[in-house]
Amino acid sequence: MATAVTLLRAASPGIAGDAGRDGGGSFQCPRLPPKKKLPKKILCSLKYGCLGGVDPADAARTAASPVYSSLTVSPAGDAAVAVVSSEQKVYDVVLKQAALLRRQLRPQQPTATPAREMVEAMPRGGLNEAYARCGEICEEYAKTFYLGTLLMTEERRRAIWAIYVWCRRTDELVDGPNASHITPQALDRWERRLEDLFAGRPYDMLDAALSDTITKFPIDIQPFKDMIDGMRTDLKKARYKNFDELYMYCYYVAGTVGLMSVPVMGIDPESKATAESVYGAALALGLANQLTNILRDVGEDASRGRIYLPQDELAEAGLSDEDIFRGVVSDKWRKFMKRQIKRARMFFEEAERGVTELRKESRWPVWASLLLYRQILDEIEANDYNNFTKRAYVGKAKKVLALPVAYGRSLLLPYSLRSSQS
Repeated sequence: MATAVTLLRAASPGIAGDAGRDGGGSFQCPRLPPKKKLPKKILCSLKYGCLGGVDPADAARTAASPVYSSLTVSPAGDAAVAVVSSEQKVYDVVLKQAALLRRQLRPQQPTATPAREMVEAMPRGGLNEAYARCGEICEEYAKTFYLGTLLMTEERRRAIWAIYVWCRRTDELVDGPNASHITPQALDRWERRLEDLFAGRPYDMLDAALSDTITKFPIDIQPFKDMIDGMRTDLKKARYKNFDELYMYCYYVAGTVGLMSVPVMGIDPESKATAESVYGAALALGLANQLTNILRDVGEDASRGRIYLPQDELAEAGLSDEDIFRGVVSDKWRKFMKRQIKRARMFFEEAERGVTELRKESRWPVWASLLLYRQILDEIEANDYNNFTKRAYVGKAKKVLALPVAYGRSLLLPYSLRSSQS
């Protein structure tokens, strides 16, 4: 009897495709030998292969669990120790954000807080100027996304601009022109400034825009703090031993953006999807975008001594750091890249259903981002997987063509409604 591996079901709809599925709702892992006795430690994940083996009799029971991803299980005799994976840690944050959103959706009287009172005391002209400046920055650095936001209501549009600008400023700390001078202490100061911002004490006009935004939407500080942790990671870490480590990094620097944005984007009033599933899809889009960035920038990162690729998967493919630094496109590299691209696309697929559950006026910029970023993967393939000396990018004509496609998709019914009707 083949060893079955539990699929811990995502909060959002499951991944399409039944490859490897047996009749009992579990998955057969081709890497595991068909033995009754499990090895000491097996790794199995929702999207990437094995993290934990279980008896088939328990598979259906565990597969129904509303857990976003995977656990690492170490069966040893009668005792089994569960080690929480990065995916599960992140899902705990997702649950918290979803709970905040649900509370906000209930009818209630606005609560007076020191932060709200301090922000409301700001001159309205100053706030309008702050939001306008955020819009200018968004338009300058993310033109396609900016165009999509113009369909949103004014309040939501301005809030998204404020979040975008804070994220960009945070990223610039370690990737901008002054990155070589940034220290852990500087990031500590930035985090204290964030806390002041959430308390209604903004430092400058751009902070003031975000400080005002958080009084209007149920936005939690945790994803913002987590993004700063991602910047800390960049200061001290240049290698990732496996995908579990890389997953956490991708969440810190990009998945957090999805969690910040859902309360502003809003969920379609007619949607039957859970808040958790929408947050899960937003997280998946952030992860997909960051994985795409990593695959696009392999050569650029290597020139700075950084390799954002799972070390164990490189070794499995017969590749080493030296192969990355030499920048030779070999058959081994092509095979390795095909696997990485497939993984990124699976995250994009997971994100698609969630986009349809957003408020109709909020979907266009998200669809545009998804479609354009996914095309970068196509360009890497078109470059014969040479991401050492060629930078994959989507040309202006393709960007323009993607906009009406994104708009058309933004008009579709939420996936949860289509499913219920069929």
